[in-house]
Amino acid sequence: MTEELAPAITGWFAVAARDLPWRRPGFPAWGTLVSEFMLQQTPVARVVPLLLEWLERWPTPAHLAAVPPGEAVRAWGRLGYPRRALALHGCAVAIAERHGDRVPEDVEELLALPGVGPYTARAVAAFAYGHRHPVVDTNVRRVLARAIRGEAEPGPPSTARDLALMDEHLPLAREEARAFNAGMMELGAIVCTARAPRCAECPIASLCAWRNAGYPEYGGPRKPRQKRYEGSDRQARGRLLALLRSATAPVEEEELLAGLEDPERAARALEGLLRDGLAERTALGVVLPAA
Repeated sequence: MTEELAPAITGWFAVAARDLPWRRPGFPAWGTLVSEFMLQQTPVARVVPLLLEWLERWPTPAHLAAVPPGEAVRAWGRLGYPRRALALHGCAVAIAERHGDRVPEDVEELLALPGVGPYTARAVAAFAYGHRHPVVDTNVRRVLARAIRGEAEPGPPSTARDLALMDEHLPLAREEARAFNAGMMELGAIVCTARAPRCAECPIASLCAWRNAGYPEYGGPRKPRQKRYEGSDRQARGRLLALLRSATAPVEEEELLAGLEDPERAARALEGLLRDGLAERTALGVVLPAA
């Protein structure tokens, strides 16, 4: 199967790949890093317009590093999980100061940057610089589970196991490896989806162990389901942060909290923002982080 899998995936990807900014020739490594931060737990359609705005405003790490981190949080808008904005700003500072404003291409150097984990480091090294590294995201894990292991779901992640399995099937040639990484991600995103896989359109349907076994149900461990967003502390944090992003001056704490119906949840949400560095108390009120 190893010899058949890669050509089937790369051949399909060559004609089926979506036209996305980070796949275009000449797209900068900084843009790849920004896109990977934004794409974490966020659909592509929401990321593309904001990514282009960011790169127009901050075309290099030094441009972003030159502004307060609160500006990154403000520009993050409604993308969700705003701590990613703080980590990205920290990345920009580190790259500007330690790497001559050039995104490093070595995986270990990338892993030393704020907020960069095993997936992001390998994705930047592989997609921005063409190095041969296995790249495993949620979509790739699902394709590996179904096609190779014959399981309907990938189960809880295991970085070492998942990278080793992907590496077994990764072509040796760098360009082919890059295409295979991207093709596996694309296959999981638009064909081998979690809830409604389109097996009739799959380029590796005949190779798929799950399909050939008759689509057995998954009986292994699952990740805990995320709590509902409506009425949650996360929603309260989002509302407070939206008020701070729209403000042009410090917001008095009483005024900030008045917009939420549940005073206890509002206070808890604010303390969470302060603790995470997404807001600061000043003598005049609450503001986005300035340093």
